[in-house]
Amino acid sequence: MDSAPLYRQLAQHYRHAIEAGTLKPGDRVPSVRTLMELHGVSLSTALQACRQMESDGLLEARPRSGYFVRPPARAPHKPLAPIAEPAATLPDPAQYVGIHERISAITARGRQRPVAVNFAGACAAPSLYPAQALRDAAARALRRHPQLFGTAADAGGHPAFRAVLARHALLSRITVAPEDILVTHGCTEALNLALRAVARPGDVIAVESPTYYGLLQILESLGMRALETPSSPQTGISLEALELAAQTYDNIRAVVVVPNLQNPLGCIMPDDNKARLVAWCAQRDIALVEDDCFSALADGDTPPAALKSWDRDGGVIHCASLHKTLAPGMRLGWIAAGRWQARVEMLKYSQSRPNELLAQMALADYMGSGAFERHLRRLREQLRGQRAQVAQAIAADFPAGTRASDPHGGLHLWVELPGPVSSEAVFDEALKAGIRVVPGVMFSNSNRFDHFLRLNCGMPFSPEIERALRELAAVAARLAGKPPRGARAGARAAG
Repeated sequence: MDSAPLYRQLAQHYRHAIEAGTLKPGDRVPSVRTLMELHGVSLSTALQACRQMESDGLLEARPRSGYFVRPPARAPHKPLAPIAEPAATLPDPAQYVGIHERISAITARGRQRPVAVNFAGACAAPSLYPAQALRDAAARALRRHPQLFGTAADAGGHPAFRAVLARHALLSRITVAPEDILVTHGCTEALNLALRAVARPGDVIAVESPTYYGLLQILESLGMRALETPSSPQTGISLEALELAAQTYDNIRAVVVVPNLQNPLGCIMPDDNKARLVAWCAQRDIALVEDDCFSALADGDTPPAALKSWDRDGGVIHCASLHKTLAPGMRLGWIAAGRWQARVEMLKYSQSRPNELLAQMALADYMGSGAFERHLRRLREQLRGQRAQVAQAIAADFPAGTRASDPHGGLHLWVELPGPVSSEAVFDEALKAGIRVVPGVMFSNSNRFDHFLRLNCGMPFSPEIERALRELAAVAARLAGKPPRGARAGARAAG
């Protein structure tokens, strides 16, 4: 008699059906209700079986449609080598300058050609967000408040929205009162407010290297100088390099980091490093600005802890957004600025006034239900499978010497190309084929990351995505003077 739990027995039954070809890729498996009736099991058992098969990569959940058999995974390949750890060296003073002007030129070139496959995005595919549920929530808000569009917005944000944000912050171990949350136009405005609150034009801001190019643009627009600090693909910003920088430069006003699923590296800073960083900044009276756009996409049901959870004196400014996780079209973010809260509120009011109310009311309604956590679980699982499939394609087809990150969550892979291959040259050649990527030169003021690419894995894997990755591999191989791995494998098979 099989001693395995009933849900595992049920999952194994359907695994055999998939392996035998009875259920083919793209087939819809019986609904949860049908599984209950067919096998005489409880709702909990049926759901556990489906989630087990989803976790095993056999099924994929499609919003409002049910579970479907996934295409078979590729044959296993030798895994890509991890990105190398950087040395804890002193940042180059030449990196004080603002963002290199070629970033704007790269962005402009990317808009000039039609794109069939876009690996440059920073969000998931629209189908992976709960658009219908959010439309329903917005409609309910308008029915309940028919005079909404004729009503002035609340100064700090809608009270119900701020309250639900405060409750969800507890998952990241942040304890913050709703009135200490200020709603912003995405995380970009939150970062702008944070930097304007703690620094002035000409001040030095320590940032990770590589770092999100949007932060470099913000610093340049504010007349501040970015001091790039080496960051590990495994553990984030180098505390040793940061200490070296502080010994050399006495005018560092703030440190800006993405501790969870750093953009573009994808790393999660260990808790010990987070605690050390918060304490280091507190000892030197340096503001610590935390960009927390991605932590809800980390693998597992509980997001990693925020830097703010170690804050004891209000020195950490927490900036966050729902742009990546829930509603890209709403551009809603928030900031909890600690001891700079009053100044941030004044800057927000003088700069852009309060956010409009409808989106806040709709998200307060949706996030206040269990639907939000269910959405996040589905999204995390979907992204985990998509990252794995993109990584497998890179391992199969990109030229020898290619390395890639292995993030525990998020939307992106950070890919190191072999030898002297220029990411900007890959960008231009890929555009000719209707493929857009983000070249590594955009993530630093130096040429240090010229042979890297950031690839978005937010789109469901499909034959079109697979073809685009093969084309991208062929471009990289041509520029490297090497055959793609797939081509070498094909030649061996033909021989």
